[in-house]
Amino acid sequence: MQGRPKIAVVDPNTLAALGMKNILLNVMPIATVDIFGSFAELQAIELDEYFHYFVAMNIVVENRQFFSEHRNKTIVLTLSLDAGSQLSEFHSLCINVSEETLVRSILMMEQHAHSGGKNLPPMPRVLQEKVLTDREIEVMALIVQGLINKEIADKLNIGLSTVITHRKNIMDKLGMKSVSALTIYAVMHGYVDINKI
Repeated sequence: MQGRPKIAVVDPNTLAALGMKNILLNVMPIATVDIFGSFAELQAIELDEYFHYFVAMNIVVENRQFFSEHRNKTIVLTLSLDAGSQLSEFHSLCINVSEETLVRSILMMEQHAHSGGKNLPPMPRVLQEKVLTDREIEVMALIVQGLINKEIADKLNIGLSTVITHRKNIMDKLGMKSVSALTIYAVMHGYVDINKI
C-alpha cells in the first residue's frame, strides 16, 4: 500500500462521522479519511484501498458477511461500553464517551495494532521535527497527564505565569486548541506513555 493510508468512516450520522474523521486525522495526520453515509456508498468505490473501516454497528450488522471477511480492518462504533451489547468478533470502539476517553481509546487501539508505526508509512519530516523546547515538552507532558497550572509550576519549580506562557507557546507552535489534540501529539511523538494518561 503506497502513499497515505486511507481510512473509511461509515456512519449515517453525519455529525458523528465528521467528529470521528477529525479525531482520526489528529491521531494519524498521515492518513486520508473518507466519510460514507451508507454501505452502498462505500461499495461504490475501491474497497481494498482502505486500511481500516470505522463503521456504525447497524451497518456492520446489516452487512455482516463483508465486514466479517474484513474483520482485521473493521472497528465497530458502538454506543455502549457493555461487552454483552458489542459484536464479539470485531474490535469495538464506544463513541458515547467524553472526547478525552474516546481519544485515549483510539490511541490505545493504534498503539496496540501499529506500535512504532508498524505497517504505516513514515510520518512526513515536518511532523517528525522537534518544534518544542525541552521545557515546553516537560510542561506539555504534565498538561496531558492532567496536572493543573499550579501543580505544574510546583513540580517544575517555576512560576505560575511561566507555566501559562509555556502553555500558550506550546498551543501556538503546534497550532492546537484543545488538550485532546495535545494528548494525541504527545503520545504519537513518544513524549508521554499512553498508560500515564
